[in-house]
Amino acid sequence: MSDQPPAVICVVCNEPITSRILKAMGKTYHPEHFKCAGCEQTITNERFHVDNNEKIYCEPCYTKMFLSKCKKCGEPIKERLIKALGADWHEDHFVCAQCGKVLHGVPFYEKDGLPYCEEDFTQKFAPKCKKCGKPIVDQVIKALDAQWHAGCFVCCKCNSPITDSVFQIDDKGMPICSKCAEAS
Repeated sequence: MSDQPPAVICVVCNEPITSRILKAMGKTYHPEHFKCAGCEQTITNERFHVDNNEKIYCEPCYTKMFLSKCKKCGEPIKERLIKALGADWHEDHFVCAQCGKVLHGVPFYEKDGLPYCEEDFTQKFAPKCKKCGKPIVDQVIKALDAQWHAGCFVCCKCNSPITDSVFQIDDKGMPICSKCAEAS
């Protein structure tokens, strides 16, 4: 009977390991048998990744094969990933298409597949009031082939809100309430 400890066996080749032993994931390897499943190169540094099937990958292969690519820059996303508009983004690349403001954690709007902050979306795409020219973001009144804020659709003579469905228009195309129209 020998007092020798049992031989350490390489999980890849099933041969005893007599020199350097590499231990990873509860297994033992000859250092030259600890290889990337992607490029089949020996992994010599401390960083490696394991997939769901317990295959080992070097950092470059794992990055290339498994990490999502950012929609804006096309580079792998190694840190926080933002999923929005059917794509993956680096956190600092998910920005307003107009002003460049980072949109992570704030409300945003989409137009033609691009993200916009609320302010720029409103300025760029919301209908504009015929009277004041500002974007309409709440109730809109459609009249005289234009759109109006509720507070802007007023008689051009007395400044009273036009609430009747019948009204007149002046020579500049602005509404006149029935009272002012009768008084003219």
